[in-house]
Amino acid sequence: MSTQAEEDVLSQASFDRAPAAPAPAAPEADGAVASRTRQFDTPRLRQDFADQGAFLYMEDFLAPEVTEQLVHSARALLDEVNRNYLPGHKQGGSVSRHTIDRLAPFIAELYRSKELIGWLEQLSGDKLMVSPADDPHAYALYYYTRPGDHIGWHYDTSYYDGRRYTLLLGVIDDSSCRLDYELHTRNPDVPDVPGSVQIPPGGLVFFDGDKLRHRVTPAGANEFRVSLTFEYVTDPNMRPWRRFISNMKDAIAYFGFRQVFRQMTKRKGAGS
Repeated sequence: MSTQAEEDVLSQASFDRAPAAPAPAAPEADGAVASRTRQFDTPRLRQDFADQGAFLYMEDFLAPEVTEQLVHSARALLDEVNRNYLPGHKQGGSVSRHTIDRLAPFIAELYRSKELIGWLEQLSGDKLMVSPADDPHAYALYYYTRPGDHIGWHYDTSYYDGRRYTLLLGVIDDSSCRLDYELHTRNPDVPDVPGSVQIPPGGLVFFDGDKLRHRVTPAGANEFRVSLTFEYVTDPNMRPWRRFISNMKDAIAYFGFRQVFRQMTKRKGAGS
């Protein structure tokens, strides 16, 4: 573990200093998702999603046993967090899908849940596909563990040939961080609509990454927040120059050069 990561762990509130709890039994992802989505008025939610310019917030989405599993995974992966700092824009930690694949396979199972993807397709009206296997953002955990951890205003820009949708799930929130957002910023016919939510564990935000301008406000002292994002695409193809930009952004701002480019080397080696 890096010196920074050690300092993060040591500086946490009693939440982190307590002995690690035994791993809860992992639920079956499709069944757990279906048990929730069948309770929702999906046609109404789809209309809300459309009316808000491809954005939806739900305070209570995940089944409790799923949230419990995600909380355990977030704690267990603290040693794997890659810290990053971009002056004036971003400060925090990340764990990419490549590490999650090794150490928290339930998250990967949930990401690929046919029940989840099918329900998101009903909301978006698009046929959704999982991101390619070499995309570290396909599913990733984001940690806000130091005073000032935040991310500034941005869009989740798609470098793919099609659209990219972000599913943001609340995992742990012992913080004052908020997701601030602005709707309709790229629709000149509709006035911008600002909003702000504090996403509890098990909460959901689903949006078209190219349409929602958003940020996460800075964490305070002794605060701890972890969120999980899933990225789904309508076309998994990416042009080479966009791939280069995407890889550099991921390496510098999120997961580190070793994590990003080691996976590229493995992919090339497998194809040789």
